[in-house]
Amino acid sequence: MNKAELIEAIATRAELTKVQAGKVIDALLDIITATIAAGEQVALIGFGTFKRALRAAREGRNPATGAKLKIAAAKLPKFSAGAALKAAVAGKKAAPKKAVAKPAAKKVSAKPAAKKK
Repeated sequence: MNKAELIEAIATRAELTKVQAGKVIDALLDIITATIAAGEQVALIGFGTFKRALRAAREGRNPATGAKLKIAAAKLPKFSAGAALKAAVAGKKAAPKKAVAKPAAKKVSAKPAAKKK
């Protein structure tokens, strides 16, 4: 699934226009990116956690010449899947389906109806 297909699926499931769904996706990605860049984590219970991981400096080799080279330390994004996502992927739990919207219940008046004379 690419971004356009994701936008279409969200628009259908959430009953939004494609433009609104696109804005939601863009805002979500911007917020997650900014939060991780600031060193914080974003935890979506059941889905997973986005966080920043530190990779230490190390020594590598040039594959063409075999010469040693230093690889600098790096800060990388990391995603850890949550239990519900792992279960859905493994087939142990059904993937979530679209919730059926219930019709709004009629409000019952607290006052009894006035009698006609």
